[in-house]
Amino acid sequence: MHHLVQIWFQWVEQWGYMGIILLMAMESSIFPVPSEIVIPPAAFLAAEGKLNIFGVIAAGTFGSWLGATATYWAALWLGRVFIAQWGRYFLLSEHKLERAENWVRRYEAGGIFFARLLPVIRHIISIPAGIIRMNFATFSVMTLAGSALWCSVLAWFGQKVLTREMIDSKDATALVKAVKESGNFHTIVIACVVITILYLVVVSLTGKKRTD
Repeated sequence: MHHLVQIWFQWVEQWGYMGIILLMAMESSIFPVPSEIVIPPAAFLAAEGKLNIFGVIAAGTFGSWLGATATYWAALWLGRVFIAQWGRYFLLSEHKLERAENWVRRYEAGGIFFARLLPVIRHIISIPAGIIRMNFATFSVMTLAGSALWCSVLAWFGQKVLTREMIDSKDATALVKAVKESGNFHTIVIACVVITILYLVVVSLTGKKRTD
C-alpha cells in the first residue's frame, strides 16, 4: 500500500491536472486513494507556480464527480442484488448497504452534499444513490458542491502545511500525517461533522412534524 501511495503521489507531480482528475475519480469510487495525497501536494505545487490553485480545485472537483458518476451508474445498472452479494469483497456488507440506502432516501440532496465532506462515507455514497435511482441532476449538483468544498479545504492546507522538504522526500505517509495532524484540519473536520449532525436533526424534526 505504501508503494502504491508513492506511485499515486508521483502521478500528481508528473501528470498535473490529469493526474489529479484520475486519482480523485478513483478516490470517489471503491479504490482506496486518500485525497490527502492528491490535493494538498498539488496545491503546494500551485503555490510554486507549477500549477494553478483554481485549476487544482477544479480538477479535483471534476475528478470526484467523474468517479462518483461512474459508481452511480454502475450501481444502477448492476442492481441491489448483485451489490449485496459481492459488496463484501469491497468492504461493503449488506448491513452497511442498507444503512446507506436509508441515509439517501431520508436526507436526499443534503445527504449527498454532506456525505462528500465525511471520511469513508464519501467513498460509498454513490452506490445507494444509484440503487434507489436518485435524480441524477440532483446527485450531480450536490456531488460537485460537496467535492468543491472538500477540495478547497485540502488545497488550503496544502499551501499552509506542506513544505518543499516533504515534497522532495516523496514520503506520502509524512504528507498525509502533516495534513491530518494539523490542529486546524481537525477543527474543520469536526465542524463538518457538527454541521452534518445539525442538518440531520433539523431534517428529522421537520420530518416528524410533517408526519404528525
